[in-house]
Amino acid sequence: MKILIIQNPYSSRWTSRKRTGEMLDALISAGLEFDHVQTKGPDHAIELAAQAVKDGYEAIIAAGGDGTIGEVVNGIMLGSTSGKRPIFGIMPLGTANDLVNNLKQSVDCYDMAKIIAAGKTKMIDVCQVNDRYFLNNAGLGLEPFTTTIQEKIKNIQGIARYLVAVIISIIKNPQWKMKLTWDGGEFEGPVTLVSVSNGPVTGDLFYTVPSADLFDGKLSFVYGHIKSRFEIFKVLPKMMKSGEGNYTEHPSIHEDHCTNLKVQIEPTTPAHTDGELFDRAISEVEYKIYPSEMPIFVE
Repeated sequence: MKILIIQNPYSSRWTSRKRTGEMLDALISAGLEFDHVQTKGPDHAIELAAQAVKDGYEAIIAAGGDGTIGEVVNGIMLGSTSGKRPIFGIMPLGTANDLVNNLKQSVDCYDMAKIIAAGKTKMIDVCQVNDRYFLNNAGLGLEPFTTTIQEKIKNIQGIARYLVAVIISIIKNPQWKMKLTWDGGEFEGPVTLVSVSNGPVTGDLFYTVPSADLFDGKLSFVYGHIKSRFEIFKVLPKMMKSGEGNYTEHPSIHEDHCTNLKVQIEPTTPAHTDGELFDRAISEVEYKIYPSEMPIFVE
């Protein structure tokens, strides 16, 4: 099998670069032959993955975090056609590694290399928002607003940095009015967040869309409005519960499933896919899902 490893050395604040030797040893120890390239900046992995498809690579591995995964997925989708996608794989070198966790796979490089070497695959759903593809999560409102705060925090690392950003975001308490339209329903009114997901976990801790399933062919989403800062802080711990007691049980928070979701927003909001902002002031988005669209290495 012709394999390309696309590594983002910046993932997890340059931790990925420090772990290059570990990753390469894991792949070699698993008996794999491969080519290895590193990205040089934002969206470079998209270009590299699209070119890899043209060059005939049968498997393309994203080595980095969820943002790197998103870029590689976009390159594969843009460079190939349905039914002829190369196999997608992951070497988890990020901070949260949400997609790996949602796949219930190990974040250990040696374990993941063995999964790739075993060659077992499954067809995963691919989601799209406007012209951007994603495998795990996308959001509007408070979620990406938190990302804009997180970008400014330089002296705290890892999950702690994200938690601090969440607290600051809740204190600032931005508000939006949105109109949501999907196959099966609609809503218009004040909204604190919209979280659209293929997998239930984001930020390593939060079950933002607890019923989401990577393989069910459904676009799962949560929307709602909680005006009071105090009430948001009360709800926050419930986002860390996977089952009973999750924040979606709050009367102002709603979870639903569809195949197409359109959202109009006022005022504009930042928007993200897998924690990476693709727009900082957007007023209209459309989400779609492509069931069983891409082969991915699984245990």
